Amino acid sequence: MQTPAESTLSALHETLRRDGFSFVAGSVMRELFEQRHALDDWARFAASWDDLAPDAYLASVGHNRSRRYAVFAAGSSGEIVRQPHQPHYQSRDYNNLQGGIERWFEPVLPDVAGSYSLRTILEFCRDFYGDLSPDVAAWHIELHQFRIEARPGQPGQPTPEGVHRDGVNYVLVLLIDRHNIVSGTTTIHAADGRELGSFTLTHAMDAALVDDSRVFHGVTAVEAQDPGQPSHRDVLVVTLRAAA
Repeated sequence: MQTPAESTLSALHETLRRDGFSFVAGSVMRELFEQRHALDDWARFAASWDDLAPDAYLASVGHNRSRRYAVFAAGSSGEIVRQPHQPHYQSRDYNNLQGGIERWFEPVLPDVAGSYSLRTILEFCRDFYGDLSPDVAAWHIELHQFRIEARPGQPGQPTPEGVHRDGVNYVLVLLIDRHNIVSGTTTIHAADGRELGSFTLTHAMDAALVDDSRVFHGVTAVEAQDPGQPSHRDVLVVTLRAAA
């Protein structure tokens, strides 16, 4: 007989196979993470979004967008190893706004990369998506910390490139925090543009699990609920691509 966690994972796998995506409530994600390790350092992990760097590659909206970036290598089991800092690259086939160039973002800080919270998230991604692709022996994992701010008269753009694919196998979008914002709705689309589903990440650890080889995704702009107060949407994006 399956445990409750095993039943949840089986149901999520079936949803991904059928639909190519799934929304997972934060309470469920927390339980799945804590099956692996207690998230005792979550508060420090979440606070690290206060120390991101401006996105210098988005001259028009970069003042509303900050981030850090890291790359990891993972086998089908065992240790997940951080790789030397390197640029993020997407072809113009996947990013017509910023594709075709090497983008050097500030690195994820060492204490964040080594935190229990992040290691637990990376192991979950490797194992969950690995079960969907058992023939993949090794993964190239890219990690993005994003903060999108909304300012008076300046909505924040979580996906300035529009509805897109990332050019990888799988994606996890995990909400860390949202403060004083409205909207930020995730939409999932078929290749012909049809909307397949939508949901809004509103609580910490709410997540989108996405088969990037099958569906496209985007996020609507965020606006300040109270324009006189600071507002932000903090997410962690993890992408997995079969290593060459």
